[in-house]
Amino acid sequence: MTAPVVALDIGGTKLAAALVGADGTPTDIRRRPTPAGTAEQIWSEVEALLADVIDGRPVAVGVSSAGPVDLPRGTVSPINIGGWQDFPLVERVAAATGLPVALAGDGVCMTLGETWRGAARGARFALGMVVSTGVGGGLVLDGRPVHGRTGNAGHVGHVVVEPDGLPCTCGGRGCVETVASGPHLVRWARAHGWRAQPDADARALAESARSGDEVARRAFRRGGDALARMIASVAAVADLDLVVVGGGVAQAGAVLFDPLRQALTSYAGLAFLRDLRVVPAELGGDAGLVGAAVLARRFG
Repeated sequence: MTAPVVALDIGGTKLAAALVGADGTPTDIRRRPTPAGTAEQIWSEVEALLADVIDGRPVAVGVSSAGPVDLPRGTVSPINIGGWQDFPLVERVAAATGLPVALAGDGVCMTLGETWRGAARGARFALGMVVSTGVGGGLVLDGRPVHGRTGNAGHVGHVVVEPDGLPCTCGGRGCVETVASGPHLVRWARAHGWRAQPDADARALAESARSGDEVARRAFRRGGDALARMIASVAAVADLDLVVVGGGVAQAGAVLFDPLRQALTSYAGLAFLRDLRVVPAELGGDAGLVGAAVLARRFG
């Protein structure tokens, strides 16, 4: 398929659409803030984005959406988009564009994008993760996206790493998200003496860690250790060769990746895991668009 496809990325803070050609480069990128409001008010913004980028050339649409998703029904119920519950996104996009539509969760699309044009190029057994206000993920195994029964496979943020840990928004307890997400890193650091402005976030915590603040460094060591425990568990189940980590917390760089990789050597002891690599993502905010395009081109 050489003709362009439309890529649509649905997130809690922004909506994005683009044309993506055979080389994987998004063009005509349009972005809008995700509005609060009713389901139809949100949809009107998505429909306007699609109208902005479609000019008669595309042959399919790939959609990356925050989840949960329900692939058999073609619906989405993003936790961070309150107006959409069981919203028939595939049906609506197909009606608006007249094109075939392929849907996947944003973690899967991020991983597809990174394996096609990003830091995971060439990896056939990969976990992609976004570590930000939450922790999300998606799996590509033997070069194919893994959706699971409903489309939510690879949701690694809710792997339990502390059985007696904090309650999680998912209803469980001790999920890796309750340790390694940005807000939880900051919360732990403040509770242990980190002094910062009231609005300081994970970026400020990373700056403190790079400047030698010991509490900030401990917070990232703790978060890196939790991520390593989760990664070792998922890698042992899925026989991975690479993990690519994106999101705002990953931008902390060495203060996160160094302790994460060090801890992984303690947890990933099986011989087939010893060459497992963990690398920072490369595509940034375009990963979902690129991955949605892969979905439409190869797996739609």
